[in-house]
Amino acid sequence: MPYIDESPTMSPQLSARGQGGGDSISPTPPEGLAPGVEAGKGLEMRKLVLSGFLASEEIYINQLEALLLPMKPLKATATTSQPVLTIQQIETIFYKIQDIYEIHKEFYDNLCPKVQQWDSQVTMGHLFQKLASQLGVYKAFVDNYKVALETAEKCSQSNNQFQKISEELKVKGPKDSKDSHTSVTMEALLYKPIDRVTRSTLVLHDLLKHTPVDHPDYPLLQDALRISQNFLSSINEDIDPRRTAVTTPKGETRQLVKDGFLVEVSESSRKLRHVFLFTDVLLCAKLKKTSAGKHQQYDCKWYIPLADLVFPSPEESEASPQVHPFPDHELEDMKMKISALKSEIQKEKANKGQSRAIERLKKKMFENEFLLLLNSPTIPFRIHNRNGKSYLFLLSSDYERSEWREAIQKLQKKDLQAFVLSSVELQVLTGSCFKLRTVHNIPVTSNKDDDESPGLYGFLHVIVHSAKGFKQSANLYCTLEVDSFGYFVSKAKTRVFRDTTEPKWDEEFEIELEGSQSLRILCYEKCYDKTKVNKDNNEIVDKIMGKGQIQLDPQTVETKNWHTDVIEMNGIKVEFSMKFTSRDMSLKRTPSKKQTGVFGVKISVVTKRERSKVPYIVRQCVEEVEKRGIEEVGIYRISGVATDIQALKAVFDANNKDILLMLSDMDINAIAGTLKLYFRELPEPLLTDRLYPAFMEGIALSDPAAKENCMMHLLRTLPDPNLITFLFLLEHLKRVAEKEPVNKMSLHNLATVFGPTLLRPSEVESKAHLTSAADIWSHDVMAQVQVLLYYLQHPPISFAELKRNTLYFSTDV
Repeated sequence: MPYIDESPTMSPQLSARGQGGGDSISPTPPEGLAPGVEAGKGLEMRKLVLSGFLASEEIYINQLEALLLPMKPLKATATTSQPVLTIQQIETIFYKIQDIYEIHKEFYDNLCPKVQQWDSQVTMGHLFQKLASQLGVYKAFVDNYKVALETAEKCSQSNNQFQKISEELKVKGPKDSKDSHTSVTMEALLYKPIDRVTRSTLVLHDLLKHTPVDHPDYPLLQDALRISQNFLSSINEDIDPRRTAVTTPKGETRQLVKDGFLVEVSESSRKLRHVFLFTDVLLCAKLKKTSAGKHQQYDCKWYIPLADLVFPSPEESEASPQVHPFPDHELEDMKMKISALKSEIQKEKANKGQSRAIERLKKKMFENEFLLLLNSPTIPFRIHNRNGKSYLFLLSSDYERSEWREAIQKLQKKDLQAFVLSSVELQVLTGSCFKLRTVHNIPVTSNKDDDESPGLYGFLHVIVHSAKGFKQSANLYCTLEVDSFGYFVSKAKTRVFRDTTEPKWDEEFEIELEGSQSLRILCYEKCYDKTKVNKDNNEIVDKIMGKGQIQLDPQTVETKNWHTDVIEMNGIKVEFSMKFTSRDMSLKRTPSKKQTGVFGVKISVVTKRERSKVPYIVRQCVEEVEKRGIEEVGIYRISGVATDIQALKAVFDANNKDILLMLSDMDINAIAGTLKLYFRELPEPLLTDRLYPAFMEGIALSDPAAKENCMMHLLRTLPDPNLITFLFLLEHLKRVAEKEPVNKMSLHNLATVFGPTLLRPSEVESKAHLTSAADIWSHDVMAQVQVLLYYLQHPPISFAELKRNTLYFSTDV
């Protein structure tokens, strides 16, 4: 029976997350010690943490020694006439164990005297930093881990001598222990290095928590933790979890490999399910409602043995069951409510309000977050039981869909048998889910602890440089995803680099963050075969070549300088750089010092100079988008390449004669981005600073007739160049929204993109309206969206008719 590690450590799958949910350990401890604040207590805690770690490090070294012990005699017999194993088999099974042993022996020998002769000035951050820098050896071990296990298993089956050796390896007990030796299997010992990286990462987190920020160790430990976390993120997908298992009535071991919350489409409605992937079966469950104090249990909705589970190809997929998509404006309303409730909770806490009132607000917030989580996913994930029924899940990101598919396909490579579970077996398996689950809470912010990071609000600038490690030439591109309100959203896409093994994109993107904590990069091979079309969304299915995720650590990204990093995925390395601009910094409208260009120059100045009613830049960008971008998925939502946008900005500012030629060659998302940037950089918003308070009051009116009068009067009050340009843009956005079935951009989506851009006050005005970072979806921002949406949903508005009509109020609101 395979060994099950019952030790109380977290499994590697949990290593970059807390046990309570999907949140990463931040390289900055939640309550970092300020210089001099309880420093003595913190340093004492450091000693306790280190003493415990040192004891476990001794045990780990003994385990590695036990693993290495049979290697020498096995090598000696390999060259004889009766070898137990071949040299190749020995090198595969014991790959990198000697190197790992030497690294940890040196680390232990250097750390031990420092802990034994402890004083407040002792430094050991450099030891942890060096240990983290040697994680490349662990990467090599992990890459070989599966092959090592399979080789050991095959050799045990074919050779009795090796089977006896591998079943009872003797591990020395700690120095102070009464037990001189314990017997452990080789399989269990081969798993120890993987478990060790997780423990080291947790210890680093604890050490940082109890290290004063002015201590010389602090930056070194921070760096070591960052390296360790990035390493764990890169290897999570390559590890078979050993922590969780259930024994069937027949005595077989069934391990839990992955679990999580997914939205299932059942009877034409969305249901939130907890899905459990075991080594031989996929089980879809729902948490039963239980009365207070009773033990919670899952109710099995259905299960599929992995031997019977297939993924229907796009051409085999049946049409999706009719599920009415949730209207965009209702999703945005939920976001607004969540942000408003978040603010109320913070105010209550600041004023030391009653805990009952806070709990009531938290409950309301959870209800809205739950609805958002249930209704926002749109990416189809189909699975089929070859004996009959198909099931459909809706996911929020391609990354998540790929994770589930790959985890299932990896298990299906084994020799699996079809089976039917008896009612008793199903009861045992479902009953084990509550104890075995690794994802305990629905991924919403109301389930987070108070001291957890609220995430970043503002703009993340990302340059995707290049990728290496492809085995053969392909047409390659990357997409970027960030989390927002508990789920991930695709935000940017590089161009396709054709027929290469080393694509060099060097493309920069500006991504808006809404409480984001993670950045994901997915690398795809572009498929140009028109027959391979996904019927669910009419898009060609491109192959994911690799994917990776990093935590957005505020201390790393919140600097003026670019931070360069590498994400490793399936042997592919993607190099990228990033820096972050906080929301209040990115809100500034700065007038251009050079009045000869168009960016940062008043619209009245530009139209007068050009002798035009609508600025040339607006007309040209709109014409180009309508010519070849109106059916582009996510037009105006997907970021254009920042370097392309800056190049277009420069030629428009210089009034270069090559503008038209450059526009025709440029990626359409860059042209859309240039138009957004033009409006964002106007020295005052298109709908003017003076009228901003009136627009805010007008949109809040309840009576439809009063609102109509007010909103039309406000348009009439705009200067002519502003009004004509606004009406021109309005009609363009309506034409874009007519193509929503193809481009996925509704009127509400477009209002969300353009509302703040056209209305947000300039720097002087905005001081009164700026919201806190965590309230990006505040009443102000949502009101800006609602103003634009009002005009987008209004019947066509003519400039001449508007000016002629005197029914509207002529007094300011």
